[in-house]
This record gives sequence, C-alpha cells and structure tokens, in this order.
Amino acid sequence: MAITDRYPRQATTPALAHALSAAERGLAVLPLSRTKLPALRSPHRDDPDPAGPPCRGACGRPGHGVYDASSDPARVRALFAAAPWATGYGIACGLPPHHLIGVDLDTKSGTDASTALRELALRHLFTIPPTVVVLTPSGGRHLWFTGPPDVVVPNSAGRLAPGIDIRGAGGYLVGPGSRTDHGVYTTAPGTGHLIPAPCPRALLRLLLPPPRRSSTPRATAAGAHGRGLVRFVLAAHEGQRNTRLYWAACRAYENGIGPALADALTDAAVRTGLTAHEARATIASASRMTQGRGTLLT
Repeated sequence: MAITDRYPRQATTPALAHALSAAERGLAVLPLSRTKLPALRSPHRDDPDPAGPPCRGACGRPGHGVYDASSDPARVRALFAAAPWATGYGIACGLPPHHLIGVDLDTKSGTDASTALRELALRHLFTIPPTVVVLTPSGGRHLWFTGPPDVVVPNSAGRLAPGIDIRGAGGYLVGPGSRTDHGVYTTAPGTGHLIPAPCPRALLRLLLPPPRRSSTPRATAAGAHGRGLVRFVLAAHEGQRNTRLYWAACRAYENGIGPALADALTDAAVRTGLTAHEARATIASASRMTQGRGTLLT
C-alpha cells in the first residue's frame, strides 16, 4: 500500500487519478472541493425533519460526506463524475482493511505540535516509527498509522496536546496530490514508498476516550427525541459541528430535556472533533437563547 504518484489509465482529472491510485491500495476515498470539504452536497439538506435519524448513504444517492467513501474503482469514478469540480480527495479513516488513523500536526495554532508529540513520546515511552507523512500547504504534517480492527479511535481536536488533531472513525485525511485553495498536499520526501505503520500501543491508549459513564435516569428520560438530537450531532462533518450542536441544544432546551441531554450532547460533540470546553460553551449559549431552562455543566 505504498503511496506513489502513479496515474491509473483513463483517469479524467489529476484528483481522480490520485484517488484511484489510493483506492487500488484498499483505501476508501471521496471527492473533495478546493476548501477540503466533501465536493457533493447532501441530498437531504432540504428534508423537513433534520432531527430524524441521519442517513449514511442508505438512500443510494451521493452526498453523505465520508460515508460516500469507497475503494471500488467504479464507485470512485461515479463519485468524481458527479463532482467534476473536485480538485482533491479524502481518505476515510477507521475502515478495513487498514483502519487508518491520522495524526495531524498543525502549525496554525501557534504551537509546536511536533515538539508536543515528541514530549508525549518521551513521557509515555513510545517511539514514532517510519510511516507515511503527508505535508500540508500550511506547513503541517499528517502522520498515517494503522489501528487494530477491534478498536474505534474517535476524532479529536487538541485533546492529545495543543495543535495535535486526530482523524479516526468517521473522519478523513486529505490525500496527497490534492489541490486546495492554499496549495497542494504532498508526501514527505522518503516516505512515499512506505506503508502506514501500526500505531504504537502507548500512543493508541492516549487516543482512546475514557470509559463512558453508564446512562443516568435523567438521560434516559430524554427519550427517543433526545436520542435523535444526539444522532444529529454525531452526523456533523467539519465545518458544521458547532452549528449542529447549537441547533440540537436549542431544541433540547425548548422541549424541556436540556439538562438531561447536556452530557450526551457534549459527548457526541467531542466525538465529532470539538473539545469539551467548546461543546459546553455552545450548549450554554443555546440555553441562554432559550431563556435558560435547566442547569448547564460547568
């Protein structure tokens, strides 16, 4: 599964060519726009009941973000045919056979994420093995690892350390060769021929969330409507996480189940990549906008 720039024949665009090359190696891909977001809009954007159970592609139409991702060449070609404006591709994480995990070392936060990762490695006694490294146009780096098939690594932003984001189940990495508004993603010199290394065990333990608390009577009392709001938040993609959380929290407080659902909404938002602090702030804002019904987490 080495990452190369080999172009399969009959590819109509460079983005499709790179995506097909990745798909040949068992990686599930989807077309991206120049903003790094999925190129296809949701076919359910005008549905009358957005709080209903989210569709993850069961309707058969494209436009479900990372749930569109496929390693089947025919399916990949169809997705790019539906989005001829796509200039890049995303690689879904957490899927078999590789169960990809992405460690995103950011530079935009003003912190030295690479140093933070080295300090974590020293503190928790692990080393970073040689693996695929993708360079971002902003100067960041994406480290690719594989995970065990029975472990689900969630997405997170800054939870491990400032400037370190994690892409796991339900997330995606921008693939090398993708062109965005800020430049082109490329493989770091000397890593394009490698295969993603297994994630070090000590690092993997750090990526997993703490054990979830058992359901409380208050959360159970939220009922089916509360579960639907939580699912609505869990289906959020990058760029819509705060908006979905705010909308769901407003509905919860309007229906008198805000206090019972606050923990569950916070947990769902953290699983999509928000920090717990960001999630609680958004829920607090929703509570104030709905006349402060209920008591918020502090």
